[in-house]
Amino acid sequence: MVELRELLQYTTNLLEVERFADYAPNGLQVEGRSELTRIVSGVTASLELVNAAVDAGADALLVHHGYFWKGENQCITGMKMRRLQTLLQHEISLIAYHLPLDAHPQYGNNAMLGQLLGIEYVATFGPSNPPLVMRGKFSQAITANELSALLNTKLGRVPLHIAGGDQKISTVAWCSGGAQGYLEAAALEGVDAYISGEVSEQTTHVAREMGVHYFAAGHHATERYGVEALGIHLCTKFDLKHQFIDMNNPV
Repeated sequence: MVELRELLQYTTNLLEVERFADYAPNGLQVEGRSELTRIVSGVTASLELVNAAVDAGADALLVHHGYFWKGENQCITGMKMRRLQTLLQHEISLIAYHLPLDAHPQYGNNAMLGQLLGIEYVATFGPSNPPLVMRGKFSQAITANELSALLNTKLGRVPLHIAGGDQKISTVAWCSGGAQGYLEAAALEGVDAYISGEVSEQTTHVAREMGVHYFAAGHHATERYGVEALGIHLCTKFDLKHQFIDMNNPV
């Protein structure tokens, strides 16, 4: 058992939350019980995941995508009301970490994705402050088709591949989620390929004109691993029970 405030203080320090100017509040978003024995983790705090946390007897729900995003309607009605009502009714705290969880060098989405794919980490770069994009290399060059197959095997879905030439892939950059906008920065780093979650219309032209293979492997699929790793770490640190629940999302 651990006090909610103790877990929050530890996790906020671990993820260095103060370094990030984010689009939503990081840390405690909905307050529940003051003492925790069981946490559920998942990617997005949808009503489906909230209900699963209720069924699992969770005291807290740890997610990457929480609530109260910048620019959203502030009224507590409809979908938002149902989500919050369920959390409050069952005294479940909602704890969310967005950019700090993407960036963490050990438990972050990008670090875990690189580890899953067997990429040797070299550096972190990008125009954001602090930078989010990771760069690394494969121990042996592979073809674009082989990387597509690897992503399919590891993430459970076929990625969208935009060919940026016919070169084999040795060096690669990656950033989970909706980070297709960093493709040009990745190309300027001289990598053979860039992996992210989503794709935009202009992504095709940037990849082709800058000669970089682009792989859109799914926003949800590329961000399953950081929140699970963080949940496992907190479970070990504070002797908590932890369950990661993955709600299928094809995006």
